[in-house]
Amino acid sequence: MAQEKFAIIGAGHFGQAISRALSEKGYEVLVIDSNLNVVQDLSEDVAYAVCTDATNKRALQNENIQNFDAVIVAIGNDFVGRLLCTANLLDLGVKRIICRVMGKSQRTILEKMGITEFLSPEDEVGALLAERLTNPNIISYLQLADDYKIAEIIAPSRLIDLSLGDINFRDNHKLSLITIRRNFEEVVADKLDTKQHIIGVPDNKTVIQDGDVFVLFGKEHDIDNFIKINL
Repeated sequence: MAQEKFAIIGAGHFGQAISRALSEKGYEVLVIDSNLNVVQDLSEDVAYAVCTDATNKRALQNENIQNFDAVIVAIGNDFVGRLLCTANLLDLGVKRIICRVMGKSQRTILEKMGITEFLSPEDEVGALLAERLTNPNIISYLQLADDYKIAEIIAPSRLIDLSLGDINFRDNHKLSLITIRRNFEEVVADKLDTKQHIIGVPDNKTVIQDGDVFVLFGKEHDIDNFIKINL
């Protein structure tokens, strides 16, 4: 199977993060940005980094952009530039286009152009921060359809030393425990270090330890109730 190729247009903090993450996973990554300094900084981290104007269709065509499996338009505040770039990608027949959006109006405009995949880092970070401010036990979460979510939750202190059989997530809380992240002490470079690892699929005999993090699946209100009654 051929290696998938991704192009990232716009190398601000968000675009750089995506580019480096994809590259670290072994994918072939092309980064396009109009800032030469940014392109030079990224050149050693990705397969290709090009300084060019993404609003110029010929410039994109010269990079064979239509041959990439997916193109992420991560241009930040310049919405007009993002629209022109997206229009060029559509004209060139790019197979998969994923656009950054800031607000509902931008999303509506891009949807009318035929775009169906979006990234909204500001909204996602804002939602996560609000969740963490109101529920400090939540480390992160993934919102799913129909009010379901997957959430990483710090194990409440009152549950430490209890077994999963004692807690009975499914019957008592209408939740499914996917796994547990647990602290383990390891020797790294001759120094004792603590790192978290997934313990796999836990069974009813698994005993909760201080520092454990639950990965839970369930309805949003059931997760909230679980946190409230165990504070």
